Amino acid sequence: MKNIRNFCIIAHIDHGKSTLADRLLEITHTVSARDSQAQVLDDMDLERERGITIKSHAIQMDYLHEGTLYKLNLIDTPGHVDFSYEVSRSIAACEGALLIVDATQGIQAQTISNLYLALDHDLEIIPVLNKIDLDAAMPEEVKDQIVDLIGCDRDDIIEASGKTGYGVGDILEAIVHRIPSPSGSVDEPLQALIFDSVFNSFRGIISYFRIMNGEIKKGDFVKFFATGKEYHADEIGVLKLKPEPKDKLSAGDVGYIISGIKTSKEVKVGDTVTHVNRPCLKAIDGFENVKPMVFAGVYPIDADDYEELRSSIEKLQLNDASLTFEPESSMALGFGFRCGFLGLLHMEIIQERLDREFNMDVITTVPNVSYKAYTTKGEMIEVHNPSSLPDPNHLEHIEEPYITAHIITKSEYLGGIMTLCIEKRGVMKNQVYLTSDRIEITFELPLGEIVIDFYDKLKSISKGYASFDYFQSGYKPAKLIRLEILLNAEPVDALSTLIHHDNAYSFGKRICEKLKELIPRQQFDIAIQAAIGSKIISRETVKAVRKDVTAKCYGGDITRKRKLLDKQKKGKKRMRQVGNVEVPQSAFLAVLKLD
Repeated sequence: MKNIRNFCIIAHIDHGKSTLADRLLEITHTVSARDSQAQVLDDMDLERERGITIKSHAIQMDYLHEGTLYKLNLIDTPGHVDFSYEVSRSIAACEGALLIVDATQGIQAQTISNLYLALDHDLEIIPVLNKIDLDAAMPEEVKDQIVDLIGCDRDDIIEASGKTGYGVGDILEAIVHRIPSPSGSVDEPLQALIFDSVFNSFRGIISYFRIMNGEIKKGDFVKFFATGKEYHADEIGVLKLKPEPKDKLSAGDVGYIISGIKTSKEVKVGDTVTHVNRPCLKAIDGFENVKPMVFAGVYPIDADDYEELRSSIEKLQLNDASLTFEPESSMALGFGFRCGFLGLLHMEIIQERLDREFNMDVITTVPNVSYKAYTTKGEMIEVHNPSSLPDPNHLEHIEEPYITAHIITKSEYLGGIMTLCIEKRGVMKNQVYLTSDRIEITFELPLGEIVIDFYDKLKSISKGYASFDYFQSGYKPAKLIRLEILLNAEPVDALSTLIHHDNAYSFGKRICEKLKELIPRQQFDIAIQAAIGSKIISRETVKAVRKDVTAKCYGGDITRKRKLLDKQKKGKKRMRQVGNVEVPQSAFLAVLKLD
């Protein structure tokens, strides 16, 4: 055990984590020159296309140092805030972390929030100054920022370049010398923490775990603590570039277990694996429960695919534990699921993965939150989508969820952030200076105002420096109304929203204008209207594609042209009665990006 080191790489988005991981794999000869490619650990097409890491990736490296062979278990983590849950799971399986800071950009928001996550788990931090080879690098200034942030010595900061490989040898030495070997005992009962799992259509569910205490052999009879289910360990092994089977793994190891589990409900991320005949007394503390930021309905385009969509989402949830879902139905779209996401990028990625990995064509509705509606009879109804809101004459009042938000930012962005929060109907509760130029402000905000674009705007105003955390603080009465979108006088319930009275007019107008751009022209006029109850507050018209029926009339009397135009008019009228308007998926997504 004293030769094992478990560590993860944490940083803000685009500070060079995956590139540095490539160099570590090359130097330790984990990846052969034939298999080598840029961002070798990012194995999803989506990750390569967008240039971002979406999933944590675990891999084991063998490193020979001063005649001793060390086993280094590396977990590369995402940098984007929407995937911070992945980071928290990786950190729970490690003793140390490489904190990568871009020498050209300095410390940014995710650097700080990921660092706090690591410090909460008492991880040993090794600061690394990356991209030192670039002309725009500011090594001395950024070193000052790192020293201020974590209070280390300047000499502890390793200068490196993921692109050229400079300083990577020093990083490996620091990992061996500074990161403690795993604490735990081989003689204790087996205790292993599941930090991720994937579904394989041939082998069932493959669970990735980190053994805290004890040891596990191939064929052992094990049980999963949270579900109480018992299985035989058909195959265990370590995670190299390809999984490598082993006969035995012991405390400190990171590996995988295949036990022929077919149903995804039987594996929970954060669960503890132990032996049936000699179980450990208590489960390892798992990770904190995920807090979804954004809720949206996900519906199959073909109603017959409902069950297939359910199994696809369950398999996806195995691999991405921050996704939550429950069944719901809609008048226009039929049966589907109400899913909770960590943000709009997360929502986009899930939709893309459903399409690519499971061939599921889905429609996503406008994101929203759940409200409490009180009727005149004194009943309380939970409203998840606007169509289930009682009629105004039966409605006593509506309560909406509020949150207490903590925003940490540099003081120069304070004015813009306060303006944003007040625009979103927020009330300021507190402000505290953490250092001379960093401030924490506490706001009480309606959750419905932050689900669509608050996070993106906060990032824009603060140039990526603001970190944001929240918890729900209860419900308060609100002046909410249902805004409906009508296409040719037919309501489209997937586009209708519950919105505060003051914002309804501008929001309705903007949606109508956006839909006018996106709905393809038909052979008849399409009226797009925003309505509150029976009152129309905005209207746009998508003009018909006209055929010039009078083209063959040259010369002659005007009555000949009139006759042809009247005939066309009748046809258009009949078409309007029978023709229905297809709303493209881009229109549902565009409503999210109205600004």
